[in-house]
Amino acid sequence: MKFSIYQESRTGMRANNEDRLAYCYSREALLMVVADGMGGHYYGEVAAQIAVQTLTEAFTREFRPRMRDPFLFLQKGMINAHRAIVDYAERHHLVDSPRTTCVACIVQNNIAYWVHSGDSRLYLLRNGKVLAQTRDHSRVRQLFDQGVISEEQMAGHPERHKIYGCLGGQQKPEIEYSRKTTLEAGDVLALCTDGVWGVLPAGTLALSLKTADLAYAVPLLLNDAQARGGSHADNLSMIAVRWGDSYSDQSSGGSGTSGLISTKTMPKDSVTKIIDEFGRHQSGKTDLSEEEIELAIEEIRSTIQKYTK
Repeated sequence: MKFSIYQESRTGMRANNEDRLAYCYSREALLMVVADGMGGHYYGEVAAQIAVQTLTEAFTREFRPRMRDPFLFLQKGMINAHRAIVDYAERHHLVDSPRTTCVACIVQNNIAYWVHSGDSRLYLLRNGKVLAQTRDHSRVRQLFDQGVISEEQMAGHPERHKIYGCLGGQQKPEIEYSRKTTLEAGDVLALCTDGVWGVLPAGTLALSLKTADLAYAVPLLLNDAQARGGSHADNLSMIAVRWGDSYSDQSSGGSGTSGLISTKTMPKDSVTKIIDEFGRHQSGKTDLSEEEIELAIEEIRSTIQKYTK
């Protein structure tokens, strides 16, 4: 495999960053995950952290170096993450379980497989145009599909923040699957939270990521999204990967790698994982003490271990 990848997350104008994102790859497969947590205190962050860790830790064990059925892996990962979040809420006697949206994508044999629950999005971009994107599990999307409102009315609709798909909570999660999609050299996959897509038109994303170095283009897009969000700017997170690209790394920042990655020489049983631990989020803020962060990290790990064996 050859690809270029970059990820970055920002707090925006919110008190805390409840977004989490991660990617990992073996010699023959790549996984990307983005989650947007919802919940009081710091529990939304916990839900999102559980989601990305559950999937990345399962990938580390099972993709050595590839998987027979990526869709089955993604299904199990999403369900296990949901169960782990519910388990965490029960252990802490939380009245309202924390929840998180989640979008995850695997690329293997030049084929992309993705799933999502909620309104974190994936875009497949080709030649500066949107070839495919996920369908939000939201109230405004339902109204649009029913012909009640127009696409222009969706952005300012009073129910635009109501979603019906998520991991965690009392309801069985709504999980939607893509078709197997063959990638071409130069294709871009962009996964992002609603803090990004909610203010940036899809066409802007497509054109901005068409040819530019991802380590340059993604921060500029986040700058634009934060400026458009103004004093109400939400958390902003994005992972972008360009398949089969070959430019050299000229930039730095965020927590991604923008230069060309070739997995040809990787050992068969090796996996590279890029993920921040809870409380170590580079651009996040937290009122938790170091002791509370360490306790939360240990609790998250022990919860996940039950569902990733």
